[in-house]
Formats: sequence, C-alpha cells, structure tokens
Amino acid sequence: MTKIGIITGSTRPGRNSLQVAQWVKDIADQRGDAEYEVVDLAEFKLPMYAEPISAAYSQDYKTPEAIPWSKKIAELDGYVFICPEYNHGVTSALKNAIDYLYPEWNNKAAGIVSYGSSGGVRAAEALRVILAELQIATVRTHPAMSLFTDFVKMSEFKPAGLHTKSVTTLLDQVNAWTNAFEPLRNKE
Repeated sequence: MTKIGIITGSTRPGRNSLQVAQWVKDIADQRGDAEYEVVDLAEFKLPMYAEPISAAYSQDYKTPEAIPWSKKIAELDGYVFICPEYNHGVTSALKNAIDYLYPEWNNKAAGIVSYGSSGGVRAAEALRVILAELQIATVRTHPAMSLFTDFVKMSEFKPAGLHTKSVTTLLDQVNAWTNAFEPLRNKE
C-alpha cells in the first residue's frame, strides 16, 4: 500500500504543527487509499547539518541521527508537509531536515498545508522551490490556515470547515501523483 508521511514543520515547544498534522491524518485515515503516518521532526533530534559530503553525492551519513531520518523518508512514497511560516519563510528545523537527504526524496509527490499570520503562503512558496530541487513534485491544492481565524489564541487549532474539503482535494492529488511516480521510484 502507498505510504504517505505527514511531516511536521516545527520542533519548538508549544508548536502548532503537530495539531495540524494530526488533523490532516484524521481526515486522511477516513479515505482507505493509503497508509498515512505523522512524521514528527522533533522525534528525530537532527543537529544542524554538518555532513562532510552532500547527500546528493553520498549517503554514507556521519551524523548518527541522519540514519533513522534517512530510513524513514526513504520508506515513504509521498508527503504532506505541515509548513508554518516563520519570518516569511520555512522554519530552520524543516529546512535543516530536508537538507540532510537527497535521493530519499527523489521522484515523489508532496502537498503543502501551511499556516501563519497570512496563511503561511510565503513559506509554502519557498518550500515549493526547495522541493523542486529535490525532484519532489508539489500538487496545486494548498490549504492555508490563519493564526487569527483557525487557531484560538494562536495556539489551539480550530480550523474552519472549508479547510476539510481543501485537504481532501490535496490528498486526492498527492495520491494520484504518488502513484503516477511509482515507476520512476522502482526503476531498478
């Protein structure tokens, strides 16, 4: 069965990304079209990237924490990134986690669910550029939540009902593209 990872985009205490990721998973689990899993960046405890050779050229990882991260990302067929916006961009934790790997990401599809004071749209657009370099195709549908209207006191996630339909469409697209890319992932 297709495996889709829902990747949290923040590791800080009091973060909202885990709430959003669980909400997406709850919607996804009702579908029965793939196996969905929340992949919490905080659990991997990745230090700042300091590998001696770029992952594009070597997977002989020297950072011990990179090995379980590599295995997790490699076993997934597609992704949904939960993307909070920090200072008009992606979080340093998310960018750092992405930078650790290269072939593990290739030939896969992803959706982006963002949030922030302006719905996280600037961070989501920055993430699209980053993911393109890793040969990840991002789908068009993009649920964007506001810290002011979809969160109580900017911390308790209470999404507007319209976002459920948007997440459903995003999952339709991620699954279709993930399945379309399967021959590229399995060409060995």
